[in-house]
Amino acid sequence: MVLNLMFIASSLHSPSPCTLFSSHKLCWSSFKTISKQSHAFLHRNPSLQRHLSLGSKRVLPSVCFFNTEDKSDSKESGWPILRRWEVPWEWQTVSLTSLACGFGFVLAGLTEAIALPYLGIKPDVLSLDDKAEILLLDQSITTAVVLGIIYSVANTFQPLPEDFFKYDLREPFNLQKGWLLWAGVGLAGAILAISLTGVAVSFFNGETPQRETDALVRLLPLIGSSNLSTACLVGITGVLAPLLEETVFRGFFMTSLTKWVPTPVAVVISAALFALAHLTPGEFPQLFVLGTALGFSYAQTHNLLTPITIHSFWNSGVILLLTFLQLQGYDIRELLQAT
Repeated sequence: MVLNLMFIASSLHSPSPCTLFSSHKLCWSSFKTISKQSHAFLHRNPSLQRHLSLGSKRVLPSVCFFNTEDKSDSKESGWPILRRWEVPWEWQTVSLTSLACGFGFVLAGLTEAIALPYLGIKPDVLSLDDKAEILLLDQSITTAVVLGIIYSVANTFQPLPEDFFKYDLREPFNLQKGWLLWAGVGLAGAILAISLTGVAVSFFNGETPQRETDALVRLLPLIGSSNLSTACLVGITGVLAPLLEETVFRGFFMTSLTKWVPTPVAVVISAALFALAHLTPGEFPQLFVLGTALGFSYAQTHNLLTPITIHSFWNSGVILLLTFLQLQGYDIRELLQAT
């Protein structure tokens, strides 16, 4: 109360009164004048000075409001996994960029299919190793095109917040944001959840879904055919596909959704879109669970290396396991159908 009265009195006698700006900040020069007068007044009244010093933590914040912005939003939540991203674009950008990524994906495949005959390449007569190399080239081109679209759009909003499209190798085992630590947690959780989901789906459906259209089934002729084919498949499924899909579905789409919905809701929506994009209805429950694990692991660290690592170990682990079983003489097509 005393300081408020001093402020009014000094304002009435000040030769240049403080002007209030739209951001509710006080004029700095007047603030310094008031501070000097306040110190002089308190020096002449030691008892009042002792009284104010006891309650300074309650009184002083009411003197000057330099920033009245509300900090109670969920972006400042103590739970990292609930923290939102500071999204700089609107829904129109999200929609158009998503359409452009889909168009780029289709266009890259069509361009390659049209270009191969002109280059004298006939896919029907190629060896398995040649087919594996072409698949690797196709995935490389698609990844470059789609990521080029994403980063071209994002570049128009520079400077971006530091946790957008973040690939940070530092502090891999940090308890709160360690990308490798949480990748391990996410992978273990994904394996357990997907296993339980598979059991539940089999129990309620009573029959095994047909998988003849799955991408993995279409790759079976290449699995275990040679070291070159295996290396190409691991490069496709363990490096390029995780980099592309996690940047698109988690790095762009999921983070963008947090501008309008809470982070857990954004995780669920992006997981559903991730599962639908694989065009394998029979595997939707498992892919949805995997996408959810990827989303929550990314929400925890805000580092894309976390979901990329989980996705990479999942994909490449499946390829290497099937290769091992193939070399041991198992019929992996029958195993896939059974599981």
